[in-house]
Amino acid sequence: MQIKTKAIVISALKYQEKSLIVKCFTLSHGLKSYFVRDAFSSRKSNQKMAYFQPMTIIEIEATHKNKGTLEHFKEIKIANPFHTIHSDIYKSTIVLFLSEILHHSIHEEEKNEALFVFLETALHWLDEHDEMANFHLNLMMEMTKYFGFYPDVSDIDMPFFEMNEGVFTPFQAIGSLSEHETQLFKKLIHLKLDNHQKVFHVVERQLLLKILIDYYVYHLDGFKRPKSLEVLKEVFS
Repeated sequence: MQIKTKAIVISALKYQEKSLIVKCFTLSHGLKSYFVRDAFSSRKSNQKMAYFQPMTIIEIEATHKNKGTLEHFKEIKIANPFHTIHSDIYKSTIVLFLSEILHHSIHEEEKNEALFVFLETALHWLDEHDEMANFHLNLMMEMTKYFGFYPDVSDIDMPFFEMNEGVFTPFQAIGSLSEHETQLFKKLIHLKLDNHQKVFHVVERQLLLKILIDYYVYHLDGFKRPKSLEVLKEVFS
């Protein structure tokens, strides 16, 4: 089947000496993996390495055999070029971290147009703004809406958040956040991208990041803590 769609690059793994296996989250078919032959070749090609940086948004024409094997690109071009994301150390660290989060979160080969549009919009926001200290926290929280475990806020006035059930409760159980952690978590729930980015201190951001990763571990089978986590902490310390 020949398809034409937008795609967000999740990861690119070197295969042998010259080739790549590229995992993409596509608008039309969800998660797909592609084999890129001679990606490191000096020959001129439309499959340039620059296309496969984490979270790059590309437009592709591809052949999908849908047999559980690697698919193949026919044509690739940058859909909407970023101006700052891959040249700014803070932003490039954020997108590397988020690409790992998505790598361990999206497993289904099924269309999720709403998630794709959300990610595309968020990436353009990041590209256009310089104050982004809470961007990764905000995105991780918002993505839980699309993964099916956004916190139940019907009892948000309660003092404790129970991680396993995703609800606010009057009593602290084994799987609950402390009262202080719950207050920070509530603050993040209400936070929007355009809010003042210095609403949290560095220590509070690191605590929220730990809480969010733990929350993902609770709710996503096989979720692994990102290898880039320590780099992210270092850059934003």
